[in-house]
Amino acid sequence: MPEELKKEDPKKKGILGKMKEAASDKEEQLDILSTFVRLGILVWSGGILTLAYIQLPPVLGIPEQKLDPTFIASVFTGVLATFGVQAAKKGGNGNGSANGGGGISKADMERLIAAAAQTAPAQTIRVEQAPIKFITNDDEPPVKPTV
Repeated sequence: MPEELKKEDPKKKGILGKMKEAASDKEEQLDILSTFVRLGILVWSGGILTLAYIQLPPVLGIPEQKLDPTFIASVFTGVLATFGVQAAKKGGNGNGSANGGGGISKADMERLIAAAAQTAPAQTIRVEQAPIKFITNDDEPPVKPTV
């Protein structure tokens, strides 16, 4: 009879037992655990942010909390970023740009390069994607680096 008591009932495994069974490697187990910790922090920070912006009914007896939500919001966005979620920001004119918001357009970049070329003598190097090409103007002499 004592041997029967020592046997584990497969129906009574806890969360950790199921996690050990699902992920045999220690690294996989730590990844799963870190995901749960990040989810917990995400739920906590989301709840605090929600409480910062709503007013609870007086029947609950919870006093209204006056807090600055900027730290909690940074924690919330930081944890979201670990899951690959990023907030898109709009440009200064109210319209999001075609490259996902907040970026600089090709026309703006060309205008900045032209303005910079007029203010100081410099060599402009334009980098294009795959394969990378370095293109210079023929009328400009090459710049010798100084150390």
